[in-house]
Amino acid sequence: MKSIEINIQDALYFAEKEYAALEAPAVEAFRKLDTGSGEGSDFLGWLHLPSETPQSLVDSINKTAERLRENCEYVVCVGIGGSYLGAKAVIYGLSGLFDDFYGPKPKEPKILYAGQNIGEEYMAELQQLLEGKTFGIIVISKSGTTTEPAIAFRILKEQLEKQVGRDKAKDLIVAVTDAHKGALRTLATQEGYETYVIPDNVGGRFSVLTPVGLLPIACAGYNIEKLLDGARQMEQTALRPGPENPVEIYARMRNALYRSGKKIEILVNYNPKLHYFSEWWKQLYGESEGKDGKGIFPASVDNTTDLHSMGQWIQEGERTIFETVVSVKTPAITRRIPQDAANLDGINYLADKRIDEVNKMAELGTKLAHVDGGVPNIRIEIEKLDEHWLGQLIYFFEKSVGVSGYLLGVNPFNQPGVEAYKKNMFALLEKPGYEKETAEIKKKL
Repeated sequence: MKSIEINIQDALYFAEKEYAALEAPAVEAFRKLDTGSGEGSDFLGWLHLPSETPQSLVDSINKTAERLRENCEYVVCVGIGGSYLGAKAVIYGLSGLFDDFYGPKPKEPKILYAGQNIGEEYMAELQQLLEGKTFGIIVISKSGTTTEPAIAFRILKEQLEKQVGRDKAKDLIVAVTDAHKGALRTLATQEGYETYVIPDNVGGRFSVLTPVGLLPIACAGYNIEKLLDGARQMEQTALRPGPENPVEIYARMRNALYRSGKKIEILVNYNPKLHYFSEWWKQLYGESEGKDGKGIFPASVDNTTDLHSMGQWIQEGERTIFETVVSVKTPAITRRIPQDAANLDGINYLADKRIDEVNKMAELGTKLAHVDGGVPNIRIEIEKLDEHWLGQLIYFFEKSVGVSGYLLGVNPFNQPGVEAYKKNMFALLEKPGYEKETAEIKKKL
């Protein structure tokens, strides 16, 4: 089967010398990944997940998903960051955009999300929706003590136990957590929850192809074997460095543009189903590269919608940006524009054309305008939106950020900066053990 296609011709013009200079460093970045000799090598478990995930694990996940599908109208995925974004990206990308308005059907539960914020109204309204409904919970946390999901799980667990009883609730809760330690592991053992393991050597933002992402995706009714097959194909395609390797091309090009003064990358889609894929991508690249005073700032737009809001800035704002467009070649459904006798809207010249043909011309016209306006353009094309192609795209971006991070000169697999807000929050809330920090922060207020 074909692999994703990448075209950098409309970016190479802006940083050709820088791109050429990164050939040898790219080979070295691949070597660091392959040999585990680079910084963060303790977190390279994602690198061969597609080819090393055992069929027995896939079968077990599918069996658990089937049990939840048979017994639940809703399944709530409790997690934050990589613990929910990867699953949401895939589920949203494969679902009908208006599916939620139809309500759940037998053996087709709706997937909901909690623990990704601390919104009081969000939680109250979620509880209202679930009142009197049959629902299950997939709680995802290595430690079980991360504030946002811990709050959500405590509340939802209490509600579920009140609605169905503690014994039945045990069969409707699945924990995805550490193999041996942590509060959630302890609770799962005490209560008898079914559990899946988050591998120690896989960071949250790289975890979509572990049970973290695979279980919710399977609960939504999608084929996780095809998702892994797509990722496996890209794993093989991107195995070795070389001028035809799409991972090397992308990682080199974005670093070449960064060296030439382009500090912001805008991930662009022309298919609204890719909105949450962009959200997943922003975490992947923001946490992996934004450190040591370095890093391309990851942003995203949904076109053509955002051409009517961000288009002006992109066209004529500060020239510190470049675009990476993810384009879907073939939509799943055909709709044509009808002829209208009065033609008051003046669009009869589009009559009988597919809506997607207009969309593709908008994409091409925008690229030409932006490149003329000084915005480099990288284009990534997938054949269609299905499990296989999303699997390819996930692995492509994961490996690319590993190579890119090493080219940038940072450890792409840690995230020391995310702890700063937590320490302040714990001190302000007077969490036990933070007495010194509480005293210090109160002096600042």
